[in-house]
Amino acid sequence: MKILVTGGAGFIGSHTVVELLNAGFEPVIIDNFSNSNRSALAGLRQILNHDVPFYEADCNDAEALNAIFEKENFRGVIHFAAHKAVGESVAKPLMYYRNNLDSTLLLLETMQRYGVPNLVFSSSCTVYGQPEHLPVTEETPRLPAQSPYGNTKAICEDIIRDTVRAD
Repeated sequence: MKILVTGGAGFIGSHTVVELLNAGFEPVIIDNFSNSNRSALAGLRQILNHDVPFYEADCNDAEALNAIFEKENFRGVIHFAAHKAVGESVAKPLMYYRNNLDSTLLLLETMQRYGVPNLVFSSSCTVYGQPEHLPVTEETPRLPAQSPYGNTKAICEDIIRDTVRAD
């Protein structure tokens, strides 16, 4: 079962790729190296003793996503590809909204087009704002995010929820 891992050359993405292989899945990586390093692919090769299918592309590139989905037969997507620095998001909010929202929207549209039913979205605890009680659990109510980064994650969660309800 093939699983697309967006941002798969990043720290969490590359570790997820290893665990997917250990669990019997066939991960395929897409990464544009904006938050990662090519050396992660060499590290994966060393750990796994073989290469993992990889596409150097941006999740905001509709043509590239369509070509990848056309070639592969994915059963699911794990979406790690996003800008992720809270401080930078405060200084450059439009960059964060453009990248994080657009990549999620385009990915969802492409998944629908190709009939890919499963998504794991890498959100953030920042969607809970400053919670009234700790620890934060899945039942903790979302509060207003304290940064544009956190807000992009909350908005993406809303988009995913609405898409699932419609489907």
